[in-house]
Amino acid sequence: MTGWSEFILAGMLFLASHAIPSMPKLKAALVRGLGQRGWVIGFSLLSTALLFWVIFAAGRAPYVELWPQETWARWLVNIAMPLAILLGSFGVGAPNPFAFEARASGFDPVHPGIAGLTRQPLLWAIAIWAAAHLVANGDLAHLILFGAFALFTAMGLRALEARKRRQMGETEWQRLSARTGLIPGAALVAGRWRPKGWASPTRLIVAVLVWVTLYHLHAPVIGVSPQP
Repeated sequence: MTGWSEFILAGMLFLASHAIPSMPKLKAALVRGLGQRGWVIGFSLLSTALLFWVIFAAGRAPYVELWPQETWARWLVNIAMPLAILLGSFGVGAPNPFAFEARASGFDPVHPGIAGLTRQPLLWAIAIWAAAHLVANGDLAHLILFGAFALFTAMGLRALEARKRRQMGETEWQRLSARTGLIPGAALVAGRWRPKGWASPTRLIVAVLVWVTLYHLHAPVIGVSPQP
């Protein structure tokens, strides 16, 4: 299977797999069968494998140029990716009852941590990654790929916020979210949140290592150098 058919199949399977967390009964059955840790590991491995497949399939799809690749667009990606990686590194596993990638336990609404910057750090990280790569890649297959990621993420932001609000109830939502914001930096600009202390050195080191690894593996794995 090659060309558009592989790209379409990979994309459909990736989207289908990410509908599983929004199906409570199916997810609950998988958690019962695999255990919470097994579910997280299994879903992470499946998502990663399908993500790489759809990216490689986009590269193998017929090349249809829509706009030329510009040097400034590559600089845009190189500026955006460290920001996206920082958001993801500080968001995954952090105390944050609003985000699916975080944990609800240990959250302090007075000192909300990363949730003070944004309640959805990982989704914003994906949106930044997709938007920057959408601009830098001017062919049809990558427009579909990164455009779909950007649209899917935007829809996910809206849907997840609404679901969490219903689950918590309005009173609890207002109490927990008082010093947070959905748009990155909105609570900081509005004066509802001020960072307390220094950022976690461990998470900062992880972010730097992830960025260095992705930067150096981009050419041999993806086949395109990230350098402007």
